[in-house]
Amino acid sequence: MKVTVSRRAHFNAAHRLYRKDWSETKNNAVFGKCNNPNYHGHNYELIASVTGNIDQETGYVMDMKVLKQIIKTEIEDAFDHKNLNLDVPEFKTLNPTAENIVVIIYNKIKAKLESHLDLEITLYETPRNFVTYSG
Repeated sequence: MKVTVSRRAHFNAAHRLYRKDWSETKNNAVFGKCNNPNYHGHNYELIASVTGNIDQETGYVMDMKVLKQIIKTEIEDAFDHKNLNLDVPEFKTLNPTAENIVVIIYNKIKAKLESHLDLEITLYETPRNFVTYSG
C-alpha cells in the first residue's frame, strides 16, 4: 500500500534572473524586473512529498524526523539567507529560476532518500506562483 507523507519548509533567498551571454536589452525583455542587477528576494515555501509502502514494523513510509533533517541540511542550511547566484554553487552557471531551483532541491533530497522511495517537490516562489517536480 503506497502512502505519501509530506513536510513543509521555507527559506529566504535573493536571486537575479539573467544570462551573461545575452545583452541587457534582451535580459530586460525576457526577465523584466527579475533582472534587477542588485538582485531581489523571495520567501520560498517548499513541500517535500515522499511516497512509498508503509513499513510493517514501524508503520512509517519514512521517519519524518529524518526528512526534516535532510531538508534542514540539504536545503535550509544551503539556501536560507543566501544570494542564490553568488553563494550557492549549483547556480554559478545555472539561472536560478523557480524551475531550476525545484530540480536542484529535488536532486539534493532524492540523493539522501532510500532508493525505493519516490519524491515530489513543490516550491512556492510567491503564494500564487509555484512549480512542482517529481523526477
